[in-house]
Amino acid sequence: MDKNPDAFRTISEVAEDMNLPQHVLRFWETRFSQIKPMKRGGGRRYYRPNDVELIKGIRHLLYDQGYTIKGVQKLLRENGNVYVTALGAGNLEAAEAILASRQASDAMDAENGLIGKAKAKVGRRFLGVGKTEQSEASAPSVNEEQLSKDNKALLQETLFDLLECKRLLDQSR
Repeated sequence: MDKNPDAFRTISEVAEDMNLPQHVLRFWETRFSQIKPMKRGGGRRYYRPNDVELIKGIRHLLYDQGYTIKGVQKLLRENGNVYVTALGAGNLEAAEAILASRQASDAMDAENGLIGKAKAKVGRRFLGVGKTEQSEASAPSVNEEQLSKDNKALLQETLFDLLECKRLLDQSR
């Protein structure tokens, strides 16, 4: 029997859905204050749908994109839960819109606008959009419009594979 999508989930259900051990979810609760499951009698955890979506985003960034815990904490702090949730869901348009919105509000708040530009540059790097200053100097220029959707998908898949290899190598060290 499948649950309603709006139903709360137990830690075992979330762990099974995410292919994670339960202790990893408990550990993440200590590292990401944004994950706040409801606890009932006996300490049993119940995750809200928003918690589950946030965990998917965190898992995606840590395991698929190769981020460190500190890197994900920084993303959450600077861009919020909705941004990480959008990345986890693969909704790059929403994530870019969140970055653009934050950039606009930061630019209005900061007299020189440097805060918003820095956040947008970091956000574009996380999304794989645009280039960082370091990569501009070393990488040949390729117009994004020149790449077909298939080639972009292949490049993205290759990037994910390389990041997974890096993560596995880092784990074995």
